[in-house]
Amino acid sequence: MGKLISHSGQSWQRRLRLALRWLTPGIGVKRWLLVLLIGTTFLGTGVTLSLLDIYREAPDTPWLPLLSILALRFLTRPLRIAIFAGIGMGLILWGGWGLSRSLLRPFLRPGKPIVDAVTDYRRRERGPRIVAIGGGTGLSTLLRGLKAHTHNLTAIVTVADDGGSSGELRRHMGVLPPGDIRNCLAALSDDEELITQLFRYRFPAGAGLNGHNLGNLLITALADITGSFEEAIAESGRVLAVRGRVLPSTLHDVRLVAEVKAPEKGRTLRVRGESNIPKVGGQVERVWLEPSAPLGYPPAVQAILNADLILIGPGSLFTSILPNLLVPDIAAALRTSRALKFYICNVATQRGETDTFTCADHVKAIERHLGGPIFDLVICNSREPRNLPEGIRAVLPSPELEEHCAVYCADLVDDEQPWRHHAVRLAQVIMDLYYERTGPLSGREDTLPRESTLNVYAEKGRN
Repeated sequence: MGKLISHSGQSWQRRLRLALRWLTPGIGVKRWLLVLLIGTTFLGTGVTLSLLDIYREAPDTPWLPLLSILALRFLTRPLRIAIFAGIGMGLILWGGWGLSRSLLRPFLRPGKPIVDAVTDYRRRERGPRIVAIGGGTGLSTLLRGLKAHTHNLTAIVTVADDGGSSGELRRHMGVLPPGDIRNCLAALSDDEELITQLFRYRFPAGAGLNGHNLGNLLITALADITGSFEEAIAESGRVLAVRGRVLPSTLHDVRLVAEVKAPEKGRTLRVRGESNIPKVGGQVERVWLEPSAPLGYPPAVQAILNADLILIGPGSLFTSILPNLLVPDIAAALRTSRALKFYICNVATQRGETDTFTCADHVKAIERHLGGPIFDLVICNSREPRNLPEGIRAVLPSPELEEHCAVYCADLVDDEQPWRHHAVRLAQVIMDLYYERTGPLSGREDTLPRESTLNVYAEKGRN
């Protein structure tokens, strides 16, 4: 019996704590409760005046004693005011809670209180304006983790892809390659269940659709219907309930060209086409776009200028990241923007692109193409991943990198795919570092152990 009472007491205490959390500053509830209370007060005043008129004008009616009882006239005036005010406030809160629950029920996850859902939404709505630049699976992994911290996300994606389904659509339909954009839209989707899986579905090669991805076909069809590639992206985002934006770095039809030093051939080759560069198997010395100076997509440029934090990487260095930075308007906006700029170094090397690269080599390659240093901080993985595929090795920090720039190291490996970042860990580290530079960490729950937090932040990064 004692345990039952104790459990019941804890249940009521939990409900009371949940109810009081509706009064937490910043979730946008108290202001509407106040409006509701003022409106109810005016309505109650009108009803009270009507009752007083009836009471005064009909003193001899037989139902007057009943009205006196209902009005609690046998009690003192202050006590009556307290009783009626308490009943009214209780009914307002109960009705508001029930109405909110009914309206929000279709959007709630099982077992998650309404106040948690509202608080979480408001926190992400007020999150920092983050711009992530890159492409491929690295960028989509980053976005998948960051969307838990802010809704103000903008992904700027390369349009130099010319392989696979995207390349086929580009050659035969004249549309910009939608593959990387599709991956980012799926990663930013509020619900990565059936509709997102459908968006990612790839038809078998022998199905008559040449292995095309359904999301690529949808974006291509929307571009034809709307007459605009950027409008097709926006409409696809609405279908997937995307929180954030996905923007191309340019709307021009660009080709990526590279100079690759091929040791077995004893000379430097010029390779055209993003998909052909890794196939050569040499060391990439530099890359550029043709045409050489495409105009940047204005919303992408504006997003960079308005950002609080700019993230470059992770992703294929020469074929996903640099094609964005080679757009002159994008590079100029990066240099002009006052946002913090973090580079997220890859966990592992990539065949045909960065086979022998260290973290320092990644950073120096970007700075060489941009014409000088640009990063406030470089984020590196500190733990050597196990069971990497043959021909791939870990990319770990080195003293050379720490002498060159500010570095922060943490365990960022995804154990299921050890050549990639863990989305949640990476996002948490980024947000910790951002708030360390811009403000206190109060009010947030850290999900990383203390040894991975900012007490090991390089002193150079504070300057």
